[in-house]
Amino acid sequence: MTAVTYTVTDGIAHVELNRPEAANGIDMALATGLREAVEAARDDDAVRVVLLTGAGKRFCGGGDIAGFVDEEDPSYLQRLAEEAGAAVIALEDLAKPVVVAVQGAVAGGGLGLMLGGDLVVAQEGTKFVFAYPAIGLTPDCGVSYLLPRAIGQQRALAFALSGQPLSAQDAQAQGLVAEVVEDAGARAREIATALAKGAAGAFGDSRRLLRASWTRDRATSAADEAQTLSSRGQGEEARALFAQFLGR
Repeated sequence: MTAVTYTVTDGIAHVELNRPEAANGIDMALATGLREAVEAARDDDAVRVVLLTGAGKRFCGGGDIAGFVDEEDPSYLQRLAEEAGAAVIALEDLAKPVVVAVQGAVAGGGLGLMLGGDLVVAQEGTKFVFAYPAIGLTPDCGVSYLLPRAIGQQRALAFALSGQPLSAQDAQAQGLVAEVVEDAGARAREIATALAKGAAGAFGDSRRLLRASWTRDRATSAADEAQTLSSRGQGEEARALFAQFLGR
């Protein structure tokens, strides 16, 4: 069975974690499959929006602990962390909007996969768990970088050190997810469809500029804003919307 599935319909690239029997635990096949799927979406001009989901009852339970224990190669854990981290970075670097649907549980590295997206829709009853210290490990998949930027340093530290899970409602209140609904998959698909029908290029560049601002100085951000605005203003997407706005 393929660890990550990839399909494109109506401008939406649906990337699905596909190890439901293992709570979509992150092993090398899933990490590599996710990176390759994101790169395929990046390079396909027909893709306007990416939809990230997890098959089965849980979005992602974090790393595949059984795989860690059974692996005899002492370099495996580092190689896996590097590959999974590369997949999240590829997701973050997309110039296309990313909608994520989560359900059941989001734990450990699953938090990083989720936070690589832009609009996260959580299903009622979903639990969010930092998880790493419970098994003597530390963050991977960009969690140490992305989590404090999503919810603030004090909340991130409290979440990381307390060992207490967050409910879907708590996650929304703290800014970890955008919406909590009864059917996250259906709602995320609805959002992705709306984005694909809209100014997806502008959405994508907007998310790129916002994400890049964390690692840039003010002048660099300003220069990229001006260049991107100018480039978009000359493009077909903006020109058509200009005419629509002006009634021409």
